[in-house]
Amino acid sequence: MITFLQGTLEESWPGRIVINAGGVGYEVITPMLGEDGFGKMGGQTKVLTHHHIREQEQTLYGFATESDRDLFRLLINRVTGVGPKVAMSVLSGMATDDFKQAVVSGDITTISKIKGLGKKTAERIVLELGDKVGVKEAWQAQSDSANLSPEKAAKNDALLALISLGYKQAEAQKAVDKLPADLTQPDEMLRAALRLLQG
Repeated sequence: MITFLQGTLEESWPGRIVINAGGVGYEVITPMLGEDGFGKMGGQTKVLTHHHIREQEQTLYGFATESDRDLFRLLINRVTGVGPKVAMSVLSGMATDDFKQAVVSGDITTISKIKGLGKKTAERIVLELGDKVGVKEAWQAQSDSANLSPEKAAKNDALLALISLGYKQAEAQKAVDKLPADLTQPDEMLRAALRLLQG
């Protein structure tokens, strides 16, 4: 699985970049929003990727931030009928934080205005992410992170990462609650929680 690419930005088009990594040119599909996040042509760049494999093709989807990639994975893995194309439409049509806030508040009208989404898909996204996956509470806590202690904010980040990996909110919360108090970084917490969940 290809999780990131680091190299020279050879080409940059709306929704697509080419990175020369070790002499190999990788075409990467990117969201229309935030394409400036990959740097300047001819410069060094790092792009986080999701390697999507189907019977007929392999596609690399690229993201400037972890939160964008986590949202993409959450959409394609946890919302019925949402594949990479629709997930990229979401990331191209709305900033990640604004989208999360729309899901938290149940703002179907705003979500349905994203190109490629209709009202039914918007309703399904809000229902399945908010109610079935249980990500709504974690996103609400993330948006209120200014009021959270650093430890609680880190735990919430680890919880969101577990949910984006496919764990149910309840089981992810139990694992995060069992973490030792000496862990303070989200990545440390995530690794420890994964060991608990897989053990």
